Amino acid sequence: QVQLVESGGGLVQAGDSLRLSCAASGRTFSTYAMGWFRQAPGKEREFVASISWTGDRRNYADSVKGRFTISRDNAKNTMYLQMNSLKPEDTAGYYCAGATTRFTIGSTFASSYGYWGQGTQVTVSS
Repeated sequence: QVQLVESGGGLVQAGDSLRLSCAASGRTFSTYAMGWFRQAPGKEREFVASISWTGDRRNYADSVKGRFTISRDNAKNTMYLQMNSLKPEDTAGYYCAGATTRFTIGSTFASSYGYWGQGTQVTVSS
């Protein structure tokens, strides 16, 4: 059974940085694309970033481009989201997602991901 566990969330001030981690277990992590999504109260879950199974293809939502960086360490079965210059509008629950199919480049669509973590809360105060 696949397990994804996020960590690293917290309460920070605008302009601060956080690094989220997603630890994966239960399958060959290195052969699956991964993604980060977020959901604020009363809003739909939205795409944040994705990374291909090889790690060389990355995609970002326009709202985080230039501020967030997605990366992965296949030796540690871990994915990361470095978040810089945080804004109050970045406040949300952040979810790690694993692609359903192997050897893909990643997707902006939640339906492409069959495995989800429990989420970690990020709160940015102004």
